[in-house]
Amino acid sequence: MPKNKWMMGTLSLVAAVTLSACNTGDDMSDGSMDMDNANEESMSEDSGDMMNMDHSGSGEVPDGLQEAENPTFEVGSQAIIETDHMEGMKGAEATIVGAFDTTAYALTYTPTDGGEPVENHKWVIHEELENPGDAPLEPGAEATISADHMEGMDGATATIDSAEETTVYMVDFVPTTGGEEVTNHKWVTESELSPE
Repeated sequence: MPKNKWMMGTLSLVAAVTLSACNTGDDMSDGSMDMDNANEESMSEDSGDMMNMDHSGSGEVPDGLQEAENPTFEVGSQAIIETDHMEGMKGAEATIVGAFDTTAYALTYTPTDGGEPVENHKWVIHEELENPGDAPLEPGAEATISADHMEGMDGATATIDSAEETTVYMVDFVPTTGGEEVTNHKWVTESELSPE
């Protein structure tokens, strides 16, 4: 019996060393980088569980979303991010890619892929909800998400935690923790940015 335990221990150690050697950090795909950053960002109290967040986006915006006429931060300008939706975001210099007037929601939902509930996720905008009716939705209201900021988000039923009528910004930034530039990140609200 002790020989079997010793053998199992040795095999476990060999497997752990082998697996850790596979990820040296030199050749990380976007997917593995997203997972590493997502693990860190799950520590943020304000953002809830941010596992599997897609940091970079396509730049596409939902139908019906109106560009802001006189945004505080104009497209092409720079601003400092004052929030920590994800690791390396707070204090990063952002380039404004888009500015839109809408209602932004913090919400709680259970992912469609069976993951743990995500609490107080910031932000999903009114145009990213299925047939939401008139804005703003009241806290406690339920809605179906039609955005895929994170795996398991699209199609999930959400409970509205809070609503904020504001200008939301799509931004590009390089994380303060290093790594590749995040492009077309959705969304940062006007109150989460400060002048450079």
